Amino acid sequence: MAVVSDPISDFLTRLKNATRAHKEDFSAPYSKIKEQIARILKEEGYIWSYEKTGEGVNAVIKVRPKYTGPTPALKDLKRVSRPGLRRYVGSDDIPKVLGGMGITILSTSKGIMAGHSARKQNIGGELLALVW
Repeated sequence: MAVVSDPISDFLTRLKNATRAHKEDFSAPYSKIKEQIARILKEEGYIWSYEKTGEGVNAVIKVRPKYTGPTPALKDLKRVSRPGLRRYVGSDDIPKVLGGMGITILSTSKGIMAGHSARKQNIGGELLALVW
């Protein structure tokens, strides 16, 4: 297995590739951050479910993307902040994706949350991804 320098980007890329290939599910190495991102995607209706299997180093997160007929619920996504260039935003600067039709995912002092929740709680943080 190759060493991945940005595991969040790897997870999001696997999700995007799985939805474009109309896969029933996909798996990625487990981490708490990936689980929280999957939780937000499930709450917002982009995936059906996710589950952690295995323990320790062998733990894996298995995700089932959501489809409406032949069309995936997740059209596209973009990783914004990355290890080489972090992007932080205040609560007033959280971008609206497609005029509010998509979501932003932020890492805040109160955990990972969707942009509209962070805006409502008046919290800024690291802008992880844009999803639409």
